[in-house]
Amino acid sequence: MTDDVLAGVGPRLRALRQRRDLTLAALSSATGISVSTLSRLESGQRRPTLELLLPLARVHQVPLDELVGAPHTGDPRVHAQPFEHRGATYVPLTRRPGGLRAYKMVLAPSAPQRTLEQQTHEGYEWMYVLSGRVRLVLGEHDLVLGEGEVAEFDTRTPHAFVNPGPGPTELLTLFGPQGERMHVRARPRARGTKD
Repeated sequence: MTDDVLAGVGPRLRALRQRRDLTLAALSSATGISVSTLSRLESGQRRPTLELLLPLARVHQVPLDELVGAPHTGDPRVHAQPFEHRGATYVPLTRRPGGLRAYKMVLAPSAPQRTLEQQTHEGYEWMYVLSGRVRLVLGEHDLVLGEGEVAEFDTRTPHAFVNPGPGPTELLTLFGPQGERMHVRARPRARGTKD
């Protein structure tokens, strides 16, 4: 049982670091743990100790029990730990590190002269504008989404989005890193029927 718990620490550490877009060198600088030790921790070649996990939990802003995959207490609430990524604040709304992930995002207005650099990566994204506006550049399309509007797209299509202002923007996003798509059901399924 203990070996299983410890074996899961490395992948969780790697997922947290990648989600925050940190290099091993940057994480080493923030924690004081050598790059080689961090690499061995992530690959499972080094057993995690409390002395190593405490600074990692502090830098990643997650509770220690999340790093070690402690069993859930039965409390269904998600205790969100916001993090910053490329100028946006992300509030995770799901617990699982893999699979479909949900976030609330808060975007500050961007500079009007800012040029958007489109990116591509594996996955599928769905976004809903709670308040404010979002400028979404998707391939050759340049759109402005307002409150209550939704967009969904394959993230292998070149894309970028910013808040055109004037105030902050809040979004709900669902992201499937392996291309999982969201399924929306317009009405409850009748009993005894299949999808």
